[in-house]
Amino acid sequence: MRIGVTIHATDQTIPVHELAVAAEERGFASLYVPEHTHIPISRETPPPTGGDELEEKYLRTPDPIVSLAAAASLTSTIRLGTAVSLPAQHDPISWAKAIATLDRISGGRVTLGVGYGWNVEEMRDHGVDHRTRRALVREHVLLAQAIWRDDVAAYDGELVSLPPSWSWPKPVQRPRVRTLIGGGAGPKLFSAVAEWADGWIPFGGSGLKASLPALRAAVVAAGRDPDALHIVPMGVVPTPEKLEFFASLGVTETALQLPVGTRDEVLKALDDYVTYL
Repeated sequence: MRIGVTIHATDQTIPVHELAVAAEERGFASLYVPEHTHIPISRETPPPTGGDELEEKYLRTPDPIVSLAAAASLTSTIRLGTAVSLPAQHDPISWAKAIATLDRISGGRVTLGVGYGWNVEEMRDHGVDHRTRRALVREHVLLAQAIWRDDVAAYDGELVSLPPSWSWPKPVQRPRVRTLIGGGAGPKLFSAVAEWADGWIPFGGSGLKASLPALRAAVVAAGRDPDALHIVPMGVVPTPEKLEFFASLGVTETALQLPVGTRDEVLKALDDYVTYL
């Protein structure tokens, strides 16, 4: 089981490219960062962590693709990921090109974690109806995968479409950039993984033992190999016992949670986590 790290990057903590260099130097397998384009002041949507106040980190999130491109230019081995990107909030054609370009810059080191989103107001500002966001994410990703895979790409969906078109660069990873879906366990999410993704990002990792058989069954029903799944618990506060348990379940990679703190605080946590490598 590989060990990576994740941080809710902001403009006030260590820059993503500096953290990527530091993590690679210490031997970590991956670095994941999230996405929010903006946060409307309205609190129509409750904070995802519970409580009454939205943490400031949500307001200050840098663009993950730009940040990871800078990281890619300074590193050579560490995988660079989103956890999660919000494809419903992007034009899928431009988004596909940006991801493919990042994969080329990194030499094929991108892991694309995608999610459906939780902030109703944020989605609405992008013209997204939260009630249909799952269908929209699916079609945006399928369209992107067609662009990555085919020299002449086309997609005909109910919500988006692409006539036969050329788009380069193609990603290094073939036939597509490694794509994981982040979210809570359930038949809808597992059906999506089985159809168009390469694995699952459970946040925190609780309930994995009970959930993984259902995910593997969905993948088998779709005619795919469950042993090829990437299972990547995200934001884990580690103990030796927890990581040993994850490994026994067949978890492929675990991303340990770094604090949203000063550069020195983040690097100290990174140093403390070296013991788990």
